[in-house]
This record gives sequence, structure tokens and C-alpha cells, in this order.
Amino acid sequence: MRILVINGHLIDPKNNIDGQSDLLIDQGRVAAVGTGLHADDAEIIDAAGLLVTPGLIDIHVHLRDPGLEYKEDIISGTRAAAAGGVTSLACMPNTKPVIDNAPIVEYIINKARRHGSANVYPVASISQAMKGDVLSEMGELKAAGCVAFSDDGIPVVNGELMRRAFEYADTFGAPIISHAEDLSLVGEGCMNEGEVATELGLKGIPWVAEDAATARDIMLAEFTNSRLHVAHVSTKGSVELVRQAKARGVKVTCEVTPHHFTLTDEAVRGYNTNAKMNPPLRRQADVDAVRVGLADGTIDAIATDHAPHHYDEKNVEFAVALNGIVGLETLLPLTMNLVRDGIISRQQAIALMTCQPAAIIGIDRGSLAVGAVADLTLIDPELEWTLVAKELKSKSKNTPFDGWTMRGAAIRTLLAGRTVYQR
Repeated sequence: MRILVINGHLIDPKNNIDGQSDLLIDQGRVAAVGTGLHADDAEIIDAAGLLVTPGLIDIHVHLRDPGLEYKEDIISGTRAAAAGGVTSLACMPNTKPVIDNAPIVEYIINKARRHGSANVYPVASISQAMKGDVLSEMGELKAAGCVAFSDDGIPVVNGELMRRAFEYADTFGAPIISHAEDLSLVGEGCMNEGEVATELGLKGIPWVAEDAATARDIMLAEFTNSRLHVAHVSTKGSVELVRQAKARGVKVTCEVTPHHFTLTDEAVRGYNTNAKMNPPLRRQADVDAVRVGLADGTIDAIATDHAPHHYDEKNVEFAVALNGIVGLETLLPLTMNLVRDGIISRQQAIALMTCQPAAIIGIDRGSLAVGAVADLTLIDPELEWTLVAKELKSKSKNTPFDGWTMRGAAIRTLLAGRTVYQR
């Protein structure tokens, strides 16, 4: 079946396209791009007033499948992704059991292919069972289809193990994704250390807990000449450490979440457990530094760290509530706010959600070149809508943005030319 998308504003940063253009899809791939295209037998999608972009890519998602399906599963998680305009995602390994063997990688890939609404790329654990003492079978995991290695949620404390992880992963061309956190500095902290924590009587997590771990992992990547991707940077110091490392030629990339460039620790007031996450929401100075890092290219990707939790796991006292929020369905509007605020251009925003994250995990997505798989997102950048948590496609509803007025939404999401979501 052929599909002709007409009258849209095509933005494809990888191919430096930003303008009015039509796009023809044939057999699930891009067949032609240009103005005035015709195809008598094609289904017509009129994208007048819409942006037509490569399908968005989120390289930091917790699908909770296998083992924690009461929070989320591959079907519900990819449905939420499609509603947010996301056609490809990388899922983190802290499932039950952990993604540390080939059969689990194959289970995730096969279930997503059969029942999913997005492409799913597993990230395998650095250490067996994420215990931090023995390396996973990296070669076997890479051959099975994983795209990166991470013990996300738990930092690898053992520096020698982390060094060997870099060396082994590099032989397979896969990045190490670090969860930068010095647990000895975190202690019993449950939010950012600062005035708000003091006023609320909550134990704080200092910025140096993240910066110290970021510095160590950058030095190990530099020492081994291997690839490092720093997950969810949240501090002024971490952004600067990555900036300096890039200037030295270190093979380092990093990501930031929408909540870390949108909210500060003020959101915790009222002991709002939906504003509890790891790393914690920081000071305004950190938010400002993250925004500068996005503007100057220090930060390579915007990723959600989509972390669904059951209501009962959040509806408890702040100190014992689980960390994390859902984010797949708010990725697009919160990122478009950066464009309206003059922080980044529209093309930069799309690049941060398409070709740049694709390059980090090495997947053949994020482009609308002729011959590319036709993963598309049609976006209304100005559509206003109110986020109602109970209406989210995710099984879990843990979001600090309930009731917020959003601007920008995916109107239609296509996966290999097949519509998987239509607003």
C-alpha cells in the first residue's frame, strides 16, 4: 500500500530538510520526497498546518516487562509511546528478571514485534542481575539484539568492573550508559539538598553525588578510549564536565529529561511524590545550565526516563515513595516549550528527539531519506490540550503535570507506514 503525505512542513535534521514538502511511502519505506508529488493509487494524508518529522526516539524508557507488568508492559508502554509520537524506544534492564541473558532480550524484541506500537530496543545490564560484581555476557547479549549496556537505577560502584565493561562493550560497538550517582553521598537523601529540603524537613541529595560519579565515568571512558553515554544529567556541574570532556575528544554523549529542564525542587512542596525522581529535581541554576547545554550542543538527546509506578507505590510518605514519573506522552509538548522560549530552534528540538538519539544507540531510524523505514510523526506544534493523568495511555499515571495546559501534540504516528496512533 502506498501513502502520500501532502502539504506538510517536513523537518528532517539528519538530511538538513526544513520546509514544505510531500512524502510518498511505498511498502513501509520512504519512496520519494519533494514538492508536487502525485500517486493516483495512494492513500492521501493531508498534513496542512502540521510538522512531518521522523518518528521520535526515546532512548531511556522503563517498560517493566517482564516481571512488573502491573506498572507497565510492552503493549501499554508502546501504546503510550505512539500517543506521544515516539516510534522507537530503548528499554532499560531493571526488570524481573533483569535483562542479562539472551532469552530475555529475545522475548522483549519478539513481543514488541508481535504486539507493540513502537520499535523496542533492549538495553542489557552491565553486571549480572545488576549486582555490580560480575560482568554480563556482553557478546551474547549484543548478538541477541541489545543496543547498549547499563545498570540504570543502580550505579556501578566498582571502578575496576566499570573499566572492564567499557573495554568489552567497545569491542561490540555498544555504548555504556551510566547512572551517575555516588551512593555514599546520597545516603538516605530523597530530594535535592537545598532550601526546599530544609524547609520540608527532608534529607537532601547534594549535587556532588552526581558530579563525582560523572567525573569518574568520563575519566574511565577517556582512559579506555570507549563510548560513554551519561543518562539523565541534572546538574550544572555534570553539564560542564561533559562539555569539557567533549572538548578533549572523549567519546561521551549525554541526555536530559523534560522534567529536569522544566521543573525545579520547588515542585516537591506539599510533599508531592509525583515530583520524586532520581536524579532529583534540582535548583533553578541547574535548570538554566541544562538549557544552555541543550542550546550549545553539549547535550545530545532528550529522553524521558519514563518510569511508571502503581498508585500505591506513590501514595505513601515522601521518603519511602518510589522514584520516577511517566513521560512518553509529555515528551513532545515539554520539548516544544524550549522552542517557544527561544532556547533551541525547532530543528534542534527534532534532532534531539530523532537522529541524535538514534546515533547514540546505533539504530537505523531518525531519517526520512528515500529508502528509510517510514516511521513518521505528524505534529501540531500549537495545539493546546490539558493533561488529565487518568486519560494517559500508560498503565501508570504518576505525573507531576496533571492538569497542566500543554502546547504541541502528535496528531498521527506511523510505524513503517502503518498508522499506530491518530488523535
